[in-house]
Amino acid sequence: MFGIDNSILAFILLAGGSAGAVAYAFLFNTIADEKNVGKRLEVVKRSEADRALIKSSRDKVAEVAKRRKSVQDTLKELDEKQKSKDRNIKKPPLRMQIRQAGLQISVERFYVYSVICGILVTVLAYFGGAPLLVLPGALIAGTVGLPRWIISFMRSRRVKAFLNEFPNALDVIVRAVKSGLPLNDGIRLIAVESAEPVRSEFRRIVEAQQLGLSIPEAALRMGETMPCPEASFFGIVIQIQQQAGGNLSEALGNLSRVIRDRKKMKARVQALSMEAKASAVIIGALPFIVACLVYLSSPNYIMPLFTTSTGNLILGCSGVWMLIGVLVMRKMMNFEV
Repeated sequence: MFGIDNSILAFILLAGGSAGAVAYAFLFNTIADEKNVGKRLEVVKRSEADRALIKSSRDKVAEVAKRRKSVQDTLKELDEKQKSKDRNIKKPPLRMQIRQAGLQISVERFYVYSVICGILVTVLAYFGGAPLLVLPGALIAGTVGLPRWIISFMRSRRVKAFLNEFPNALDVIVRAVKSGLPLNDGIRLIAVESAEPVRSEFRRIVEAQQLGLSIPEAALRMGETMPCPEASFFGIVIQIQQQAGGNLSEALGNLSRVIRDRKKMKARVQALSMEAKASAVIIGALPFIVACLVYLSSPNYIMPLFTTSTGNLILGCSGVWMLIGVLVMRKMMNFEV
């Protein structure tokens, strides 16, 4: 009985194992397919996530590229406008030079003043004992040279005063923008509270706004009445910020820092070139000093230079050569920063 039970039990186990093997054989492909489907779903989900990340990164890159292209187009446009204005900035017409000097006179009145100045210089040269051949040159110098030199001197002095006050004005605008005020209010504040000539330049911007111009367009016009790169930089910064966006206070703060660094660099260059300037002054003054000493010691020796035509010719040629030397030394000592 025990043996029969064992044989039956063994038969049952063999039958069950065979049935399980047959079932596994039939279901193997189904289980394998389900595993493959699960793997494929994971791959699809992973690829969708990667695709979303790639799309997001592409969108960010496209946005950055679009903004960069907008800035480049703006810079190119401003550069073309600046090149078209360079001729007027380097060699502006007389009417613009008078405005840049801060004078409120017309070109016709300037010509009248030039003629009066030429007549006065000629009269002074005549009563000073100058030869008759020198009087036409004095008339030309007094009519054409001296008034324009005065205009150029006043322009340079006005630009220097503007650059001394302009960084402070930019700092005021930066603080106004950071405190929540619009740019227009900051410009109006400078147009009222700042020192000259910054106040008059910003007042022109306010007046241009009242006539219908936008702030960037009015700021870009500052370079016409103030012939310095810093004024053009201000207009370019405002123009770029309007078209491409960005932090205006940070941009103006950087501009203020750049202007101060340029001023420090100019002062350093001037200090380094003082030795050469002193040498040039000594060399330029040496002929006059020697002539005065020779006249005091032996006047008969040097008087033929002033009393004879040959001596006058020698003095004229010497003056021309000396002027050329002074201009060359001046060109060698002046550095653009």
